[in-house]
Amino acid sequence: MKLKNDCIHFPGDRPCWPNKQFGNTCDNCEYYKPIKEKILIIKFDAIGDVLRTTSILPSVKREFPESQIIWLTKSNATDIFIGNDLVDEVLAVENTFTLPKLLAQNFDLILHPDASPTSAAYAKIISAKEKRGFTVDDKGKVVTLNNEAIEWFEMGAFDQLKKANTKTYQEIIHALLKLKYNKDEIILNLTESEKQFRDKFCSENNLNRFKYLVGLNTGGSRRWKYKKWRLEGFKEVITELEKFPEVGVLLFGGDIEAELNSALKEHSQRIIDTGTKNSLREFFALIDLVDVLVTGDTLALHVATALKKKVICLFGPTSSSEIEDYGRIIKIVPDMDCLVCYKPDCDFVPNCMEKITSEMVIEKIKSIIA
Repeated sequence: MKLKNDCIHFPGDRPCWPNKQFGNTCDNCEYYKPIKEKILIIKFDAIGDVLRTTSILPSVKREFPESQIIWLTKSNATDIFIGNDLVDEVLAVENTFTLPKLLAQNFDLILHPDASPTSAAYAKIISAKEKRGFTVDDKGKVVTLNNEAIEWFEMGAFDQLKKANTKTYQEIIHALLKLKYNKDEIILNLTESEKQFRDKFCSENNLNRFKYLVGLNTGGSRRWKYKKWRLEGFKEVITELEKFPEVGVLLFGGDIEAELNSALKEHSQRIIDTGTKNSLREFFALIDLVDVLVTGDTLALHVATALKKKVICLFGPTSSSEIEDYGRIIKIVPDMDCLVCYKPDCDFVPNCMEKITSEMVIEKIKSIIA
């Protein structure tokens, strides 16, 4: 009985899953899969950004079909990889054992698409035959690893280039990582228990009585508060939707939207509140209920996109051009010269989100549910 420790399924300190599930041993295992390339993807930052970066995985697998892929991220984003069979291992930087484990290996390829000095330091110290994207120099300053990364690097440094950009985020990161872009989707797969959680919520709230379910996500970024739309705008949309008995309205948000969502619930009896205390994966499952989601440029946008929902996205300080619409996203962008400012605060009156009227949003909702 020869042990094949070069197999992608071999964990080292315990039986592999084919042995546990079927009693297979290495000499006769149909699941034996030797690792040809070891690839490390480094991507931290916001959960939504990590999620939309999963769109590179099909391209990586097409180029390296026999590879083992390890993804290094923060612990708050690890759950997005549940059910994602294109990633073999997810490591959290906060785990004490993560860095020694990575330093002990020699990767064939490191993909790091962020010009962040924190994550770029990992790209610097971890060994690999080839590295693409960004790293740091000996002075700790971020530098590009290949010419294809220069465009995104300069875009992050100069507001003028960011505003002038017309490429999507997916196009940009594929190019800077030297991957072929085939408009691959963001990857998010619900587990059977999450589907049961979704269906239970549907049953308990008798959602089948509606022909259409419209989701209103009031959540936004802690960093850019103008990713959130105004309270009165949501109220006006809800009032208009009350005219359509076949349309149900689901309310979404996180902890910081609890007060705002409470005000919206008091405004109308038609609202079905999904709650602001759901886990990340429960939030994903509940988003899967809607036919169309109204949201700002935030996590819910990328979740709904991955779940292949129709989306109406409201843009203010962030770039609408960077959002790949996949033929399902309708973008509402106010007419202002100062857009794509990425400012955390603003003294313009009216500001960009105040310039988006409820009529704009209602018109787009009606065009979908018609």
